[in-house]
Amino acid sequence: MRRLHIAVLALAAWSTLPASAAVTEERYAIMSNGDPVGTLSAKHDGRAVTIDYAVVNNGRGPKLHERLELGKQDIPSAWQINGNSLMGGTVQESMRIAGGKLQWTSQADSGSVPLAAPKLYIGNDASPWAFGLYARILMGTPNGKLDVLPAGSISLAKGRTVTLAHGGKHVKLTAVVLSGITLTPKFLLMDEQRRMFALLDESPVIRAGYESHYAELKALAGELSSEYLSGLQRQLAHRFDQPVRIRNVRVFDPVAGKAGPLSLVTFYRGRISAVVPEGGALSDAVHEIDGKGGTLVPGLHDMHAHNTPWSALFNIAAGVTTTRDMGSENDSLLKLTQRIEAGELAGPNIVPAGFIEGRSPFAMHLGILPATLDEGKAAVRWYGDRGYRWIKIYNSMNPEWVPALAAEAHRVGLGVLGHVPAFATPDQMLEAGYDEITHVNQLMLGWLLQPGEDTRTPLRLTALARAADLDLASAPVRKTVALMKEKNAGLDTTLAIVEQLMMSRSGEVLPGAAPYLEHMPIGYQRYRKRSYVKFKDDAEKQRYADAFVKVLQTAALLRREGVPLWPGTDDPSGFLLHRELQLYVKAGMTPAEVLRIASYDCARHLGRGEDSGAITQGRDADFLLLPADPVASLDGLHDIRMVVKGGVVYYPDEIYRALNIVPFGGK
Repeated sequence: MRRLHIAVLALAAWSTLPASAAVTEERYAIMSNGDPVGTLSAKHDGRAVTIDYAVVNNGRGPKLHERLELGKQDIPSAWQINGNSLMGGTVQESMRIAGGKLQWTSQADSGSVPLAAPKLYIGNDASPWAFGLYARILMGTPNGKLDVLPAGSISLAKGRTVTLAHGGKHVKLTAVVLSGITLTPKFLLMDEQRRMFALLDESPVIRAGYESHYAELKALAGELSSEYLSGLQRQLAHRFDQPVRIRNVRVFDPVAGKAGPLSLVTFYRGRISAVVPEGGALSDAVHEIDGKGGTLVPGLHDMHAHNTPWSALFNIAAGVTTTRDMGSENDSLLKLTQRIEAGELAGPNIVPAGFIEGRSPFAMHLGILPATLDEGKAAVRWYGDRGYRWIKIYNSMNPEWVPALAAEAHRVGLGVLGHVPAFATPDQMLEAGYDEITHVNQLMLGWLLQPGEDTRTPLRLTALARAADLDLASAPVRKTVALMKEKNAGLDTTLAIVEQLMMSRSGEVLPGAAPYLEHMPIGYQRYRKRSYVKFKDDAEKQRYADAFVKVLQTAALLRREGVPLWPGTDDPSGFLLHRELQLYVKAGMTPAEVLRIASYDCARHLGRGEDSGAITQGRDADFLLLPADPVASLDGLHDIRMVVKGGVVYYPDEIYRALNIVPFGGK
């Protein structure tokens, strides 16, 4: 403990030292589910900073080495970043201010801008230490705002003062909110010397020596984001005491596969009370909304979500009124669900699957990681007692345990789904009791891998390149499809996230992102203009492209054979579900078929078919308003004019403005 106090004092002294003085190292731990999964260090030598950052979680993670030269107000005058990103993509980023201009190159872009004075560059692939640097710089500005390069502006708002009791001493910290870089604001704790103490992210970054405060800081992160989002909910949620009538709209019928004539749709206290033809004589004691000839569509479902308070809001803006949660920190998810149901936060209905992972150096630190089979069975019962609908098995699970875990799940009324554990096959898991396979790549690996290959690593994604040579009429494929039909087992496809992996190229925008990406904050735009894997040459890029064609052909084959497909994203933005549904069309389905799957069929699969999935009298008031008929094309799914969830009205353009996103349309 003495050594820790000395380190803190050394950091405190840094701000008063001359530029040439050597300074001790800043060290941080990256945490997940209470366990350390990575490290971050920043060594200072005068105005030079050398950073090493590495994370290993779920068999993958970024590894970066950075060097910065800090100029006036700590604005970097030079910055070099090398290493690999989350999925192994090469990072070679550099920035330098010299000769009156700033020049940079990154995965996403490159450029040169003349400067009259130093200006802050936002790193594209920088480590989390950069957020602390940006916050420190903003804390020294008059109004907490800065225009930045390559584009955009960032801002900082100060929040509450936080005091941590540690080792007989008290550490005084200031909570701040950093906005304008990523899709959502960043919450940080800054010490009295304006140094980052913690980044309160999904995987928190905590100053080394303070890891024992993980639970306390995780709770604080929840409080801060909840306070922020509760304020947005009060601003964005439109509630009405009287019935609400939407006139001049057509209603999409997912069973008939088409939109009907102009109608009046009335709802009250979360339930649809009437759907009648336009022009009928009805009560005047209502709040009326003009649908302007648009089409009402039942609320969409994301069948592979990892819900957070932020993703919940983005899902509502995207017309996603129900999600199946496929693994989150259990306490956080239960609290989030409770707050959404109470109306304190915007968010979808959440139907959870309980995450159960094996123990290994590659394990995903999430949900429950049992050490014994009996502990695994207890985990199944824990989830069942709390209203979960499935258990989800993950990569490091012992395959020999799966039959017993599946039997226990079925005994207590839960379904079984998940990844295929390492060194097992989809066929074995279907025989062991799986009701559903998670991710199209997890299914296809059964036809692509050699015995002994380890899917606890990024191989479970990169091996998909082998699908370029896959014969979908081969015996292994036919066997698996027949087994899925025999077991009535479905596939949670996540085609869009697989497309991101396989088809992303440095500096390019994927077709599915083109309609909305330029509306996003600059950091998110640049994040999406990158390669997620390391390509050795153009021939390998083409193999990935050819393999993705086989992915879509696999989805088409399963659909033809009657295997249920469930659209999911594994992404928090909401937008990726729109792309998922568009890819279903590319796989040969009609827009009407796809909309039925994403609404009516998903609701039935989740056990909510009596209350959701269609716009009829007595069902939940969960739907979205589109200006055009989506049966003609799903290309305009992002342009949603209104979302109703549980009878509460939201306007996506209002949500986007509040989140520094350029709106798409208008009320």
